[in-house]
Amino acid sequence: MTLSSFLSPQFVIGTIRIGSVENASCINMGNNWPTAFESHQKLTQGFGSVSGDRNLVAGIRSLLNDSDFLDMLNVSDSDIPEWLKNLLLQQSAQNKESKEGQVKG
Repeated sequence: MTLSSFLSPQFVIGTIRIGSVENASCINMGNNWPTAFESHQKLTQGFGSVSGDRNLVAGIRSLLNDSDFLDMLNVSDSDIPEWLKNLLLQQSAQNKESKEGQVKG
């Protein structure tokens, strides 16, 4: 083996097994230059996931409340307009007052 073949950018992989490609993952072969690569995903789980062998899940209770309102905007928390922040604060205050009224009543 010569020094030039040792430093060659070519390499051989016998077998690659890919179980799944998810989220912001990708498989690139050849000369690639991924640019402006974005991934947007919403995963809403009230419980989570269970994996492995011989699992036993019993007596589980889960509650998930998701309005999906901010999801449609596709903006980060720092990009939320001021008017929307105020609207969300008002709605949160109303929900809190409503819950307190239910507890007292």
